[in-house]
Amino acid sequence: MITSLITDLAFILILGAVVTIVFKWIKQPVVLGYIVAGFLASPHFEYLPSVNTEENIEFWAQIGIVVLLFSLGLEFSFKKLVNVGGSAVVTALIIVMGMMTGGFAIGHLLGFSNINSLFLGGMLSMSSTTIIIKAFTDMNLRQKKFASMVFAVLIVEDLFAVLMMVILSSIAVNNSVEGGEMLYSVGKLAFFLIIWFLVGVFVLPSAFNAARRFLNSETLLVVSMGLCLGMAVFSVYCGFSLALGAFVMGSILAGTSYAERIEHVVAPVKDLFGAVFFISVGMMVQPQIIFDYWSPILILSCVVIVGMIVFGTFGMLVTGQTLKVAMQSGFSLTQIGEFAFIIASLGMSLGVLDVTIYPIVVAVSVITTFTTPYFIKMAEPAYNIVERILPKKLHFLIDRYTIEASSVSENTSLWSSLLRRYLWRVVLYSIVLIAIVVVSNQFVMLWIESIMPSCYKLVGSVVTLGVMAPFLLALSVPVSKKIERQRLKEANAHFDVPLIVMSLFRIVLAAAFVVYTLTSIYNIGIGLCFGIAFFVMLVIVFSKRIGKRLTNIETKFLDNLNERELRRSGKNNNLVSDLHLAYMVVGSACEFVGERLIDSNLRKRYGVNIVSIQRGQKAIPIPKGDTRIFPGDVLGVIGNDEQIQALLPIVEAENEVADTAFNPNNFKLTNVQLGNESPLLGHTSASASLRNKYASLVVAIQRGEEYLKPNGEVVFQPHDILWLVGDPKVIASLK
Repeated sequence: MITSLITDLAFILILGAVVTIVFKWIKQPVVLGYIVAGFLASPHFEYLPSVNTEENIEFWAQIGIVVLLFSLGLEFSFKKLVNVGGSAVVTALIIVMGMMTGGFAIGHLLGFSNINSLFLGGMLSMSSTTIIIKAFTDMNLRQKKFASMVFAVLIVEDLFAVLMMVILSSIAVNNSVEGGEMLYSVGKLAFFLIIWFLVGVFVLPSAFNAARRFLNSETLLVVSMGLCLGMAVFSVYCGFSLALGAFVMGSILAGTSYAERIEHVVAPVKDLFGAVFFISVGMMVQPQIIFDYWSPILILSCVVIVGMIVFGTFGMLVTGQTLKVAMQSGFSLTQIGEFAFIIASLGMSLGVLDVTIYPIVVAVSVITTFTTPYFIKMAEPAYNIVERILPKKLHFLIDRYTIEASSVSENTSLWSSLLRRYLWRVVLYSIVLIAIVVVSNQFVMLWIESIMPSCYKLVGSVVTLGVMAPFLLALSVPVSKKIERQRLKEANAHFDVPLIVMSLFRIVLAAAFVVYTLTSIYNIGIGLCFGIAFFVMLVIVFSKRIGKRLTNIETKFLDNLNERELRRSGKNNNLVSDLHLAYMVVGSACEFVGERLIDSNLRKRYGVNIVSIQRGQKAIPIPKGDTRIFPGDVLGVIGNDEQIQALLPIVEAENEVADTAFNPNNFKLTNVQLGNESPLLGHTSASASLRNKYASLVVAIQRGEEYLKPNGEVVFQPHDILWLVGDPKVIASLK
């Protein structure tokens, strides 16, 4: 078994290496090379050996999906998801509903039954997170604005996929949608996501900081991958997917100051197992199925591509994005992937899906995967065409809608901020309280009963309410600040009515938790009497003490949540007066990279002081003036808010990555003999401007048997042989 596993892995990696080198050579996306390598390694290609056991490759591919989603989470924190969440949810909802409807209609046109058409719509509505991650990485697009919007939509789609599987299962089994089961699944998903988020953000950054001196690259890789796989397994235990758990853990770690280091040490693991995943997709290609069902495959491929472009672009426009961002997002979503296979497998296991649909969907996935990089590249040219032919009136309406959607009045903005804070506090603390009650009823009460059966109810209720107390108080206290109430009063005399209603709702909700807890332990009478009494006593007697403790807990939580940003800005690291100690990572495009500290003159130019430099595992406290600054250095900078904010973008500036890497084969020493029509005749090496016009450098001038130095005085003559360094194709034009 072990030998077979290693043999299969060795074979596909060697084959994948050869094919991807060829694809690099012909300047094609690497992900397409992986898919071709998978097809060549499959039993469907008879001219090469095939893998011994396809289950082996599926095993490695599952690890690839987990690591890819973990890496995505590292770049896409919960905070970033919340910032673009509204737009992402609306766009994902439009895409899923539109593609479900389109898939259902096309399924009927192709002669599929109602249930098969419904499953087909579900499969066509989910874009592939892993494919898009790989395509954006290969094309150096991950830092673009539209890329972050696309990532947000993909994550929301994955959450929708969990609900979709429940709905489809219910329809397949009962021929109807079980509303209660669907609501239970939604609540369960929200509950676990928020609990994981709260516990992770509260515990992990503090644990990392406590073990800071032990976390070298090796240890950090082991710890981060352990957390990733552990959360993935726990996610499956809770009834969700491996991928969801991996993404959640990555998002939690994205808020820590170790995110960049974790991303760096995990990158080789992600590249290795990500390659195996894409190779496994290629292994599912069956030429005979494609030949037999070429017509439905082409139709469905066109439906996916056109539908995703239309609904994705429309969804982004509806949420106030510009036409360019909307089209770039829509053109990026033109494929189906792993969730299509999961939904297809669900239908097969339930016995309701036609056996021919699965290979058809696999073929559609492969075709749309092939076309994804090309459609991403086509987005900007397509936008330029649309912008040119779009009527000015319609263009004006889109631009005005975008501006109006992104700009709101100060009063509306204040109410929006207040309501958002109110809802988050109600949801977060309610879920924490539900978790405490569930743990108490399922585990704590049983344990207490086993050790003190005579008074377990009293002890259990005291322990449970004691743990709940801070969160009950947090749920019931006002969320508005004095200055906010003053501004609302100036804008509207009746501002206090909704605030009173909001406060009453929170108080009633908090009291209801106490009553329910005591009722579940005793009975409804005791729950009502003692529950209300306990809540009143809590508010009157312990509010100040518990409130102070709660403030400390919230402060620690927010500090952990924003640790990465606080470390960069130094706002949470006060020294004296307005001075902070911030830590900045030197980017490759920093204007003083390579300079000595004394030459960079940072104190005079920006008013800051460099007090430390962290270079890999080496720390340089109080660096001397002749210490040079290199990319990747972590600078300890002391300054005030304005100085640090002014310096941050300069220190962390990064070079724009070129679309294609530098190719040494396009840059070499070569020679060219000047003909009678050469544009260089009559010029010297200085006057010909070879550096500027031809990106070339003259090394020597050969005239007969003599070699002349290009000193700027030698005039070029016919039949001279110039030895130049540059692109041979460009140099050839000098003949």
